[in-house]
Amino acid sequence: MTTLPDFRLETHFSRWEFKARHHMTASDAETMRMSDLLALAGPEDLDAWDRVSLGYTETWGAPALRDTIASTYETLSDADILTFAGAEEGLYCAMLALLGPGDHAIVTVPNYQSMETMPVTITRNVTGVALRPENRWQLDLDELRAALRPETKVIAVNFPNNPTGAIADQDIFRALADLCAERGIHLFSDEVYRGLEIDAAKRLPQAADLFDKGISLNVMSKAYGLPGLRIGWIASRDRALLSRMERMKHYLSICNARPSEVLAGIAIKARETIFARLRALCAENMEKLDAFFADHPDRYEWTRPDGGCVAFARYLGRDGVEEHCRRLVEEKGVLLLPSSLFVSDLLPVPMDRFRVGVGRRNIDAGLAAWREFLAEG
Repeated sequence: MTTLPDFRLETHFSRWEFKARHHMTASDAETMRMSDLLALAGPEDLDAWDRVSLGYTETWGAPALRDTIASTYETLSDADILTFAGAEEGLYCAMLALLGPGDHAIVTVPNYQSMETMPVTITRNVTGVALRPENRWQLDLDELRAALRPETKVIAVNFPNNPTGAIADQDIFRALADLCAERGIHLFSDEVYRGLEIDAAKRLPQAADLFDKGISLNVMSKAYGLPGLRIGWIASRDRALLSRMERMKHYLSICNARPSEVLAGIAIKARETIFARLRALCAENMEKLDAFFADHPDRYEWTRPDGGCVAFARYLGRDGVEEHCRRLVEEKGVLLLPSSLFVSDLLPVPMDRFRVGVGRRNIDAGLAAWREFLAEG
């Protein structure tokens, strides 16, 4: 595999994420203090936390954690779970295990860069399928079918989507899984925002539950709001695939942090409480953004996301979204992510968009600074 290119979004974050006064584009939900998380724990988990040792743990993940993760799926057991030090490590290992030279992959666009970059770097035989704003960022199954080849090995999707916040319609997602099952194709489904759907009826089934080549990626960082734990996982009934990924992990993190595994188990058991709190926060923030964008219809086009923590708003100003976002962060400390950070080597991405976050507390100060910037012309 050749050298990976710079990760545009993360490079931008390296400069601004902890310097900007108003982080208005966060992709993770509001986090909590350690004491708040431990307050959600039952007696057994509190005892496990008190007794936690700081040695190595199993490469697959602690048995208790894998069992807890498996309980969030309808058809899986702990043997179908492989944990990682975050979602990025899981995605990296999955693509290396799934693809080789000559294989073909299909990836939705726009996307989180590594979901495209990894297949392109491994095989260079990758087709993009566009999610378009005029189609509510929905997956077009006819376009996807047209992209299929005899050598297609994996289709990679992400719903709720980053950066658009779109969720595939139920019938489209199930038809996609059926198509993959019929063709013997792995469906790699990035599900890190599952649980933060504004309308619960839009919550999709997890790919790993639908068929034996379904692969579900999840993590504590996004919908749970616990990125500091650095715990993610891949769920799949394809245990041979999991074994290949586990051997790759020997060259990477080797194993997770044992304290993080205990804390992740506590959070997963309390997930409905955590998700409900964060859904309410997202809904509250969307009302504030509704009002903000309604006051500036000549500058912005805004549609609420279906779920997750981000949306992909449109900028209408003559100066262009890149200049607009640059001035906002440099002059007022308001951080947004322009379209250039989501460009694709496979397909055009709308270049008048920016990502705005909806999952963090205290957005009022950022909106006030944003309004001040607009008032100054």
